[in-house]
Amino acid sequence: MSGFEAIIGLEVHVQLNTKTKIFCTCVTNFGDIPNTNVCPVCLGLPGALPVLNREALKKAISFGTAINATINQNSLFARKNYFYPDLPKAYQISQFEIPIVGKGHLDIEINGVTKTIGITRAHLEEDAGKNIHDGNISKVDLNRACVPLLEIVSEPDMRSSNEAVIYLKKLHSIVKFLEISDANMQEGSFRCDANVSIRPKGETKFFTRVEIKNLNSFKFIQKAIDYEIQRQCNAFEANTYSQEVVQETRLFDTQKGITKSMRGKEESADYRYFNDPDLLPIFIDSILLDEGKNIPELPDKKIKRYVEELSIKESDARVITQDIDLVKYFEFLVERSIQPKLACSWLTVELQGRLKNGNTIATCGITQESFYMLLLRLQEQKISGAGAKILLDNLIQNKGGNIDSLIQELKLEQINDDNAIHKIIDELLSKNADKVLEYKAGKEKMLGFFIGQVMKQSKGANPSRVNELLRKKLQ
Repeated sequence: MSGFEAIIGLEVHVQLNTKTKIFCTCVTNFGDIPNTNVCPVCLGLPGALPVLNREALKKAISFGTAINATINQNSLFARKNYFYPDLPKAYQISQFEIPIVGKGHLDIEINGVTKTIGITRAHLEEDAGKNIHDGNISKVDLNRACVPLLEIVSEPDMRSSNEAVIYLKKLHSIVKFLEISDANMQEGSFRCDANVSIRPKGETKFFTRVEIKNLNSFKFIQKAIDYEIQRQCNAFEANTYSQEVVQETRLFDTQKGITKSMRGKEESADYRYFNDPDLLPIFIDSILLDEGKNIPELPDKKIKRYVEELSIKESDARVITQDIDLVKYFEFLVERSIQPKLACSWLTVELQGRLKNGNTIATCGITQESFYMLLLRLQEQKISGAGAKILLDNLIQNKGGNIDSLIQELKLEQINDDNAIHKIIDELLSKNADKVLEYKAGKEKMLGFFIGQVMKQSKGANPSRVNELLRKKLQ
């Protein structure tokens, strides 16, 4: 696509983690028996009236604050009319003219260069149900109907699938840090629609855009955008652009790695928006506004603080702040006087390197307290680095355990008694006088032999003390 430029904008749907739905008191639990978390309101039965969930407003305000956006104290809900099997009312309650969150932005870093991605708006709406296709039969589960959604609409400021994924990961991280959603992509609580078009380089107008619907993994988002860009470029070069690239909604086939036409893309007029007569206009009072704006420290500020105050390398700080659970463990350790560099290394290298097959820091069975005790014993030199790794393997295999009991059980306690180490050294050197002479004659490699023998006989001496005491004795 050397002669073309990609234009990419994203619509991200974030399920807010309120206890109940946005317009009724049904619970929002994922994975419950189909069609059990429903009531007349979310089933769209005649006469049922919606009541707005205040907590959903608060979470939307928090997000708007995080992206430096305008918060509209006065906003409205509208009815977005369209028919789909998982939409019981044949309309969706959404926001159109005045969303709760106005214009904002997000800064992303690409190859060391900061780029600002504009965010047009973020509005509240209700989720639809879920269609389940089983062979020739389709079923509808309405447990998800009326779950609160925050739809985040970006400006068309991204120029590659890589930029899109970096933006999405930053957005995903912010949502998790704000704790307004679990943002579980596998469960659909963080999903994305990508709007993709191309234009010849140097051109300023926008060409036909195509929407790729319901992408729920970073890998598939990147593949879908790359395929669609290439498809449009091929059509342009073959002079079939106007026939093959039309405004439509497409789906990404994850098996074949291609996008396929789903339906024609509607314009806003097709939805026949009008203000919902069952919901009063929203006014956000100062109390709710202050509650929503009281947000925790976000990744960018944490990175800056870790680098400046804890002397952590920026690259390591970025790794830690990619995962809210890593941050919680790291800060728990540092607050209890574990050296920041030690905590960083063992979290990002040793612990994460052992998490495989979908296992995460939250599911591996190692609590903050047990990890703290492991690093404390290592920092106190009661166990060696090798011993700490054995402990970590044991903790993961058995989903936890008592650190001090395991140290005794696995015989990992390190000897730090200089007198005991001196005694072993003296006996060793007296038995190997010839090798001592070789060392003094310049054969430095003999030091390794002596260290190995002391470690073997002591069955757990502190290696750094052995090294230091041996050198002094040999001199």
